[in-house]
Amino acid sequence: MNKAEILIIDDEAPIRKLLQINLEGNGYKVVQAGTGQEGLMLSAAHPPDLILLDIGLPDKSGHQVLKELREWYNKPIIILSVQNNETDIVSALDTGATDYLSKPFRTGELLARIRSAIKRSQNTENNAVIICGDIEVDLVSRLVKRNGDIVKLTSTEYNLLSLFAKNEGKVLTHQYLLKEIWGYTYPTETQYLRVFVGTLRKKIEENPNNPQHIITESGVGYRFQ
Repeated sequence: MNKAEILIIDDEAPIRKLLQINLEGNGYKVVQAGTGQEGLMLSAAHPPDLILLDIGLPDKSGHQVLKELREWYNKPIIILSVQNNETDIVSALDTGATDYLSKPFRTGELLARIRSAIKRSQNTENNAVIICGDIEVDLVSRLVKRNGDIVKLTSTEYNLLSLFAKNEGKVLTHQYLLKEIWGYTYPTETQYLRVFVGTLRKKIEENPNNPQHIITESGVGYRFQ
């Protein structure tokens, strides 16, 4: 049994029921809310381990609910929505969504995203060494190893990789990466970011042309896995 509790905020009862059956069948506890306000009240009364949030709610926008949740709730929030345009996805991720899945979605993929998000959330934030497959990032010594061998990185490359590693499995938007690494003076320099991702891939990927760690999320950003 996973025993983790998941709150579903979605106005479609059939969707909530389907999610409940699949989640409970995989060992999760499930709480449901049909409106944004109900979801906010339930999450405040008993904070769940993860929230599945629909964007199209009847009483208030899911984007607004997300914004209000992120004022205090620091656990995973996965967006489920029929709205799959780039603007909505980027907006949700920049507001603090952990992940985003468009309806209809595959149950297996959703369960995998949930497992990954909860695992990351349960890990100690101040973990000194982050291991992602064959990549090891020591945050104290600023040392990076691949298959046990030291990888020489520039300061910017290290900062970018450590940011990826700390957010393993999460989609990081172009705007977020640019702001975190280079500050607010580079809000639209996506080509600049693309160059550094390319050089980083050459150093940590077995095949930079078919990356297994730094995955491109087309039009949105990157996911590290």
